[in-house]
This record gives sequence, structure tokens and C-alpha cells, in this order.
Amino acid sequence: MLLTCEHASERLPEPWQWPAGDGWIRGTHWAYDPGADWLTRELAEELGAVAVLSRFSRLLADPNRAEDAADLIRARAEGRDVELNRDVDAAERERRLVRLHRPYHAALDREAGRSRAPLLLAIHTFTPVYEGARREVEVGVLFDEEEALAERFRRAIAATGLVTRMNEPYSGRAGLMYSVDRHARAHGRRALELEVRQDLVGDEAVRRRLRHAICAVLRG
Repeated sequence: MLLTCEHASERLPEPWQWPAGDGWIRGTHWAYDPGADWLTRELAEELGAVAVLSRFSRLLADPNRAEDAADLIRARAEGRDVELNRDVDAAERERRLVRLHRPYHAALDREAGRSRAPLLLAIHTFTPVYEGARREVEVGVLFDEEEALAERFRRAIAATGLVTRMNEPYSGRAGLMYSVDRHARAHGRRALELEVRQDLVGDEAVRRRLRHAICAVLRG
């Protein structure tokens, strides 16, 4: 497979810097997907697979959103203004697209063109509590058209003891796996997205169980 990780980092490359008023948002799921890079890199090493990971915060320009998406550059989070994104005008929006969003997708397009892998798998993580609601699901397998393949992954991961559900806590059929779906379609491949709860992904034993389940599906 070819692995993708759209929210791997909360880094702000130059010339962007965190405003003092955004200290509360750093290190949170609003800025990136904690633990997603670990799982992606470990899977890539175990499988000998290529992985494309972002190197900038999703708050600058979310690689998992289309260029014209309303939440490409998030203005508010937790009911508060994101100062980094206060008063982003058309010129600044275009600068972020040119410097960050488009190069990420160009890299993914290039690797998908080079690869013969039939499956593109995006790795993401999600917060255990969202807007005050506790999420019981531990792993989500997101899909649009690949329901049968997604079910194979769900069964394999659920067999490890993790609460695993289809299209939760987000749905691939609602456009929420934009990046991997876009490039799979462009290259005639299959696409899935894996979502892992952030309070679990930091546990090496959990990541090992996930890796073994994924490898079992691929080798089965």
C-alpha cells in the first residue's frame, strides 16, 4: 500500500509563527493529529511501504480539504478565534496554497504515479472527547466505495480487542477522506482511511496490534 498522513505535524514553517494568543491550541487535535505520524512511520517500516506525511499544521491549510472548502483554513475552534487565521485575505490564502497545500498533493500524486500499490491508506487520529461528548469507538475504518475491503479491515482490527466501527467517528461518504480519495481516483486505486483514538495511539502495544491486523489483511 501507499500510506498518507495529512495531519502529521503542528509545525509552522517560516515565515509563519504562532501568535501568543494561540498558546492554548498548540499540541491539540486542532493543530494536528497526535500519534498519527508514529503509526504511519511504523507501518511504512514494517511493510516496506512509501509514506507521504505533511510537515505543516492543518491550521495553516488543511491537506484533507479541497482548496475551495469552507474549513480549509479554520477561523474558530472550541468556540474561540484562531489568531493565526484572523483576517486571512485572498493573497494570504493563495500563499498558503502555493507553499503548503499544493506541494503536499503534488508529492502524493507523484508517489501514487510511481507506486504499483493497489491501495492508498490514510492514517489519522481523533480526540476521545469532542465538544463535550465522549467517543466510545476506538478505531474507525473510513470508506466511500470500498465497503467490502473496509469490512475486512474492521474485522481484523476488532479481533485484536479494539472497538472498531465503519465510517466512525467521521464518514468517508461525507467527503471527509478527501486527500486519499482524490489521489486514489486519479490513479485508479482503492482508498481507505484509518482513524485511531488519540488516547490509545500513544501506546506502543496498541500500535503493534494495529500493525499486525493491517498486515494480516494485506497478506491474507
